[in-house]
Amino acid sequence: MNKFFGRRYIISTIFIVLILVLLARLFYIQIIDDRYLIYAEGNARRTFYLNPARGPILDRNGKILVQNQAFYDIIVTPNLVKPPFDTAAFCKLLGIDTAEFNRRMAKAVKYSRTQQTVFDKQLSKEAFAPIEERLPEFNGFQSSTRYLRTYPDSVAAQFLGYIGEVHDNDIKKSNGFYHPGDFIGVTGVERSYENVLRGRRGVQYKLVDARGRPQGSYANGMFDTTEVAGERLTSSLDIRIQQLGEQLMRNKVGGIVAIEPSTGEILCYVSSPTYNPNLMVGHDRGNNAAQLYKDPYKPFFIRPIQAYYPPGSSFKPLSALIALQEGIITPQTTYYCPGYYMAGNHRVPCFHNEAHGTVNLSSAVALSCNGYFSMVFEKLMNQHGVKNIDTTFTNWRSKVTRFGMGARLGLDMPSEGRGNVPTATHYDKVYKGPNWRSSTIVSLAIGQGELEATPLQMANIECTIANHGFYYKPHLVKTIGDKDVIKPEYKVKNYVGIDSTYFEPLIDGMEAVVDHGTAAASKIPGIVMCGKTGTAQVHGEDNSVFVAYAPRENPKIAIAVIVENSGQGAQWAAPIASFIVEKYLRDSISVRPSGITPEYFMNANRLPDLGNYDIKLKAKPVSKDTLNKMGIDTSDKKKDIKSAMPPKNKKQLPHRMVAILPERREDEQ
Repeated sequence: MNKFFGRRYIISTIFIVLILVLLARLFYIQIIDDRYLIYAEGNARRTFYLNPARGPILDRNGKILVQNQAFYDIIVTPNLVKPPFDTAAFCKLLGIDTAEFNRRMAKAVKYSRTQQTVFDKQLSKEAFAPIEERLPEFNGFQSSTRYLRTYPDSVAAQFLGYIGEVHDNDIKKSNGFYHPGDFIGVTGVERSYENVLRGRRGVQYKLVDARGRPQGSYANGMFDTTEVAGERLTSSLDIRIQQLGEQLMRNKVGGIVAIEPSTGEILCYVSSPTYNPNLMVGHDRGNNAAQLYKDPYKPFFIRPIQAYYPPGSSFKPLSALIALQEGIITPQTTYYCPGYYMAGNHRVPCFHNEAHGTVNLSSAVALSCNGYFSMVFEKLMNQHGVKNIDTTFTNWRSKVTRFGMGARLGLDMPSEGRGNVPTATHYDKVYKGPNWRSSTIVSLAIGQGELEATPLQMANIECTIANHGFYYKPHLVKTIGDKDVIKPEYKVKNYVGIDSTYFEPLIDGMEAVVDHGTAAASKIPGIVMCGKTGTAQVHGEDNSVFVAYAPRENPKIAIAVIVENSGQGAQWAAPIASFIVEKYLRDSISVRPSGITPEYFMNANRLPDLGNYDIKLKAKPVSKDTLNKMGIDTSDKKKDIKSAMPPKNKKQLPHRMVAILPERREDEQ
């Protein structure tokens, strides 16, 4: 009997222990460990991301340059795509085949079985309407509203840039901000000000039924967050002269930069040929981008800051200013020009060998006398003796770079180029040691040789002259939201080391250039414009160059215009600049005594013959991988580009290029 009771107590104890263990486990599961709660809620709760609208971009007067338009993405969560699922009906609804469905699903699964991935993207309202009605029939799929860019006036494409889908590297660097299918600024202002324009994503948690259909808010929306739109960005561009500049440069290759000298704000930023920025939005963006990359004149190349041009005669005033500062010449120093200058045994001709007779600084600028400025350059180089050319040249170079040449100016845009001011070391390598003299490099005196500048740098030099010795760093953005966001460095006067008194005789000559000199045909009635023409020698026909500022007193605009392979600066670049200057100052264009009209230049075709087009960069085929890295979708669908670009000569010519989209360097990331 005692044994029976002993066994009963043992069995009871075992049962009690088991019950206590089960109760403890149940307590742990329900109270302490929330994994099972998460699993349970995960089956009934879905996370919906609310994409914010990117901030709009305005011109300096409040005119919209880019705003947003609603598009729709189809989102998939792979582990929720369960039978019954009518693949054929779904493919028919989206207009794809089964193979494409399987490819997209495999891509989504590779990323994550449990997280949302974009399955189809950038559907217009019209295309999405029939899909929206039937989408709840398909487990695991839902829609998401996304705001993409639209460009009302289709201008300033290279300034504004474009957005593209994020890649794995972008997602990793963002610390969880970006998800697959999100968009990010790739070029231009969209890239430079991505953190400001993108806004903040919102999140909604919803309860769903067994088929994944929303059934209401989770926890009454306690954990939801509202999306916050990106900030409004006001640029320094003036859309009036931006549109005019793009029209004047139609069917031409080159660039225009106009700057307000008193602030450094960029007023006009034209890269030609350009493209319609609306082509980089929507379902066909990949096809459009691929076609634009094939354009031999390279519309994605941002010529105002990436193209290197010999400045030609527009550079002549710099050496003269340096010589004045160092006391090598005075404004009254004269030179007799027989139509050429002899630098050693090297003959430097004036344009068409024209003999200018006796000239001083002002008249030499007005007549663009190569001989005078070659003489000044040799005096500078030989002031400490020919054996010290290396040191003297280095000193001259340092003074030239103070004007902003040979270095980035610090523009608030990616991929700005440095231009090129050669070094003494370069010449030592070329000539096997110090075996070069002033006569060897005299072409630098007239802006040729190895000297190269971007249109931005040329316009900045005009600001320096207009300000009598200083410039503000150029920039493209005025305000973000309602805040003045000008960086401190954009408010600093950058002095170039030339006394202000030395600028007047130079400016007298520049005024004469337009009044009765080489650019007299571009004279604006009632406006004193001071300028300098340039005819820069390159392979093929010369580049047409003109730099200027206006008015002479209290300058409001400085400008540089380059029209590639178009001959004399007075013939093409100067008239284009004069129309832009007058439009900015008066908001109208007057009848010119010379008879030139904007319509003539708008309709003229100066596209260089590809057979003679100068090779400035290595031409490399652009692979799909490269396009993808730039944020461009590349599909194999064959569709014609819906292009706003002007028609080109269809004759097949040897493919030689002046400019291609350069490879992104580490310091430009």
